[in-house]
Amino acid sequence: KDRATERGFCNAGASLTLARAGLHFWEEPCISTYGGSGAVFFSGCTLKCIYCQNDKISRGHTGKEITEKRLREIFDELIDQGADNINLVTPSHYADKIAEALSKEKLPVPVVYNTSAYEKAETLKMLDGLVDVYLPDYKYASSDLAKRLSFAPDYPETAFAAIEEMFRQRGSYTLDEDGLLTSGVLIRHLVLPGFIENTLDVIDRITSRFDDTQVLFSLMSQYTPPKKELSIPSLNRRLTEEEYSRTVDYLYLSGFENGFVQELSSAKEEYTPDFDLSGV
Repeated sequence: KDRATERGFCNAGASLTLARAGLHFWEEPCISTYGGSGAVFFSGCTLKCIYCQNDKISRGHTGKEITEKRLREIFDELIDQGADNINLVTPSHYADKIAEALSKEKLPVPVVYNTSAYEKAETLKMLDGLVDVYLPDYKYASSDLAKRLSFAPDYPETAFAAIEEMFRQRGSYTLDEDGLLTSGVLIRHLVLPGFIENTLDVIDRITSRFDDTQVLFSLMSQYTPPKKELSIPSLNRRLTEEEYSRTVDYLYLSGFENGFVQELSSAKEEYTPDFDLSGV
């Protein structure tokens, strides 16, 4: 589609649209410390996950249109507030405009590209040298499940190819003296209640390609049921301790020791901020 005249599948138009920009303190410890991560939330999304917690901005039209010049100003404002990095959240459908904003001058803090990984490797190539840290999800190893839950049957292959390109660009991760990730790839996976086998398959796929000296892996337990009732019963409840423990044990048995797990009670309301246009 021509986004100048019609919104795309990602629900975005031709202009950059932001829902919020501010310091965010609830990322992995290597992403945000006392300074917080300078999170910039873009409106729209390339996926249609039925359990999305951010559907106000991923599917709705919440957001304010801005210019590339204003985006760069927002980066500088967050850095002035003490941000550890600039964290671009759900940025894929604006990659060209983000590249333009980043290409003016190198920022004094790392740039983090926080994505579902459902994007073409060719798109990522325009960010080569501009992004320091890639923070992709790897949601599904099953095409059937990806279609059922996110309307994206090609997700497993597309996302894995995208992660391969991210690793090609940044190589093995590096941490600074404070333990902050300054370069590399941190792969996230949200464990879904009732779909533990998918998580085990995801771990198999990641660990068959990478080891824990190359990429970091974050196994997340923070699934929160959406307010609306879903047709899949297990997605209307939280993860059980038995489910999450099984995935953590499997991850450790895979040999991945450098990464992150969560307390089962870690799902908190502040993880999802108000998309009130603050900072935009």
